[in-house]
Amino acid sequence: METFCVFLLLAVGSTLTSPVQDSKDSLMYPYGPNQGDMENPKEDDGTSPEITLTEPFAFYGKQYHSLYVNNNGVVSFGVNVSQYTPDPFPLDGGSPFVAPFWGDVDTRIAGKVYWRQTRDQAVLRRCTADINQYFPEVPFVAVWALIATWDHVAFFRSASKKVNTFQAVLTTDGNIAFIMLNYADIQWTTGPASGGDPKTGLGGIPAQAGFDSGDKIHYYNIPSSRTADVVNIGGTTNVGVPGRWVFQVDEFVAAVTTESIDCLL
Repeated sequence: METFCVFLLLAVGSTLTSPVQDSKDSLMYPYGPNQGDMENPKEDDGTSPEITLTEPFAFYGKQYHSLYVNNNGVVSFGVNVSQYTPDPFPLDGGSPFVAPFWGDVDTRIAGKVYWRQTRDQAVLRRCTADINQYFPEVPFVAVWALIATWDHVAFFRSASKKVNTFQAVLTTDGNIAFIMLNYADIQWTTGPASGGDPKTGLGGIPAQAGFDSGDKIHYYNIPSSRTADVVNIGGTTNVGVPGRWVFQVDEFVAAVTTESIDCLL
């Protein structure tokens, strides 16, 4: 039997940095109506309108000029995503997207989905400082960001009060591009339409987290995706800050580690 492994060392972050003493709330970039955010319609499997970007975003060799913020925990390029049961990456013929927490969100029950693109200097300074801390070898000064936030969102056919709060931040300097996934509070993983328990929001096919470039080559499944352990994603990280994952996504650089050698043996 042949084993195939894909390694994204640079995309995942070359090494873990020293933990930053951040609370879950402070991990989140400011969001909501007071920040000028737009709000998605309260729908099951809903989406934003197509968002024309004021700065192109590079995603594995392609420049994108628009995207969608989908209620089901996905930021997608080219086409909206209404699918509620997640598939593992890489997808077959899928459109490229970023998935902070791909699951069956229903904002008709509870929660809101917000988004905005911004050139606000305070936000850009924060993006720059964060990326410089996690990727000190990459010269980066942010000129644009898109912040998408799923705020206290419930799951489809929920019979509980469980809600999730998480966020995706896309940022670029006009050339180099990063995505940042922030997890403030994760209480459920699965809706009943995906086999989950309506009282617990667990079981079935749990949520997927990571990203997929759409070319079946450049993708990353955050560990625990589509397993029961994804409910604990807020305690995981690739940058030394529990509840935060950060990836450089404008290009792919492969590297072999001890783990990759073991896998290939």
